[in-house]
Amino acid sequence: MSARVLIIPGDGIGAEIVAAAQRVLEAVAALDGLELDFQHALLGGAALDAHGDPYPPATRAAAREADAILFGAVGGPRWEQTAVELRPEAGLLALRADLDLFANLRPAQVFAPLADSSSLKPDLVAGLDILLVRELTGGIYFGEPRGIRTRPDGEREGVNTEIYRESEIRRIAQVAFAAAGERGGRLCSVDKANVLEVSRLWRAVVDELAADYPQVELGHLYVDNAAMQLAAAPKQFDVLLTPNLFGDILSDLAAVLTGSIGMLPSASLDGRGGGLYEPVHGSAPDLAGQNVANPLATILSAAMLLRHSLNAPDSAARIEAAVARVLEQGLRTADIATAGQVAVGTAEMGDAVVAALAS
Repeated sequence: MSARVLIIPGDGIGAEIVAAAQRVLEAVAALDGLELDFQHALLGGAALDAHGDPYPPATRAAAREADAILFGAVGGPRWEQTAVELRPEAGLLALRADLDLFANLRPAQVFAPLADSSSLKPDLVAGLDILLVRELTGGIYFGEPRGIRTRPDGEREGVNTEIYRESEIRRIAQVAFAAAGERGGRLCSVDKANVLEVSRLWRAVVDELAADYPQVELGHLYVDNAAMQLAAAPKQFDVLLTPNLFGDILSDLAAVLTGSIGMLPSASLDGRGGGLYEPVHGSAPDLAGQNVANPLATILSAAMLLRHSLNAPDSAARIEAAVARVLEQGLRTADIATAGQVAVGTAEMGDAVVAALAS
């Protein structure tokens, strides 16, 4: 198998965590006979500084030609005063829209050695395995009109538009139903149908699709109740289906359940096999260059890349087993270390996973 993998470090800690994940991909490729052609490109603040564009044409061309993309994170204080259309985050949104990466998969799994790292009681999270399926290219982040305007009386007002077409709801719901059918057979759709018309359409379309998936048990929760239930009894969930905004928020809540946001990978898929793979966490510019960031979410994202885009599930499982092994050995980065544990650095954790691959 030969595939072209585009490496986009992004900003902040992106370069360090992506470098660790690339080493893991190279190691598993050597073990399993995979031919991976790695290319590199800029996105976000790094691209803005180098080319005056957070999503420059060279990156656009490389992204369209890649079989899969491994990405770090974008953003940082140095670009906060930049025009909205040129901010690092605009580059990431443009990439997602350009490649039609509409399906965001965010697994939240608690590795057994990290049950004590969660802010919840260990018995509430031990064995937790949730998949959050988030719609990624619609909703309030992309809806028009948007902007800040001045009313006739001189007062400023901000405007954002929450909008979903039936086709957008249908295709992301199909992804969630299919995922639930391959897992525990339970799907919970999250909305705010008691007050939002767009959520009423969301719920209606999801209900209509349920007839096509008789093996899946469908339920609905308002987003506020879903947040409460995630914190109170998270193991009741199998697959969560969410619109863009709600998924953005709930996935960070799910991160807390696992012990650290540094443990959560994600995949953003286009429906044709292509995808962008990235950790859920941000660029953490305050940690950049210090060799302290946790690379495991990015390494687990690399495993998702192998599974979903490169059709190499055995190699993906090998990486996931290696991550579990290093955690069982007691290795921890600072974000998941408990009292008395000595934290290892970003590079050292990556090297440990590479070593565990062959054992």
